[in-house]
Amino acid sequence: MRAPFFPPTQELPEAQRAAAAIEPRYEDVAQDGRVTLTALPHALGEVVWRQRLASHPGNRALLKAGIIPILSRMVIEASEEPIPVTRPMDATGSYDLACSVDGAGDVERIFLDMIVEVRGKRGRTHQPSGDGADVPVGRVFAEHIFTRPWGPPEARKVRSLEEAEGYPRVPPRRRDFRELAAASALPAGATLLDAEPLLDPVPILFGLMHTDSNQHVNSLVYLRLFEEALIRRHGAPDKLARWIEIGYRKPCFAGDRVRIALQAFTRGDEVGAFGAFVPEGSGKPYAYVAMGAR
Repeated sequence: MRAPFFPPTQELPEAQRAAAAIEPRYEDVAQDGRVTLTALPHALGEVVWRQRLASHPGNRALLKAGIIPILSRMVIEASEEPIPVTRPMDATGSYDLACSVDGAGDVERIFLDMIVEVRGKRGRTHQPSGDGADVPVGRVFAEHIFTRPWGPPEARKVRSLEEAEGYPRVPPRRRDFRELAAASALPAGATLLDAEPLLDPVPILFGLMHTDSNQHVNSLVYLRLFEEALIRRHGAPDKLARWIEIGYRKPCFAGDRVRIALQAFTRGDEVGAFGAFVPEGSGKPYAYVAMGAR
């Protein structure tokens, strides 16, 4: 079973597509040979950012103007195929620009969308099993919204890219904005186990070890922590997360205290949960999540 939401792929020009070999780390492959969800977003940086966007004149111009694409959503799916950590994975990816408009046709948001697909060779680390066949490993969708994070509140929303050489002033592709809270929902065909959200018993105190050079908690930290809460809720240490959708509303920082509020479900042989990272005490969620494990 796959994530409830994953956008369709687009036919894009060569200048917006790239490929690269990705070297897995030991922590990327579980003991049963399946790749973890957190192993796959690394391909976004290796394929799309480094090969297509890092040197793009439009990207450089926007950065100079104080405009950057902020990650707002990720959807990750991983296959059941086992791969060895000793062989590289092959990743192909692309990026595209899009915008959403309001009822009057005015631009509301400008998106930088990325998709990567990862393949590998079937096998197991330190074991002769596996035929070495080329198999799908997983795929990632990453939605970014252009913003001026250091500008005054009234100027942070970006409605045109007029500062960016090589980018259209307004992207011609239109698409709807999926509300971030929509990530936290019961998948179709699932059986709900918890009538109300439950607080995971383990409180979270974010420290420097959870942060990165963007100066806030790394986006992948939420994936690992939510999977840990899911495993605790179901008492299922033999399960591994196979998909996630996460919508990031607001970053966390070292020193923040948060809790995970979640509702468990089952779907066939899958166990899962949906919920949110919420401030300890009260307040709006930092991130909305749904995840399934097998």
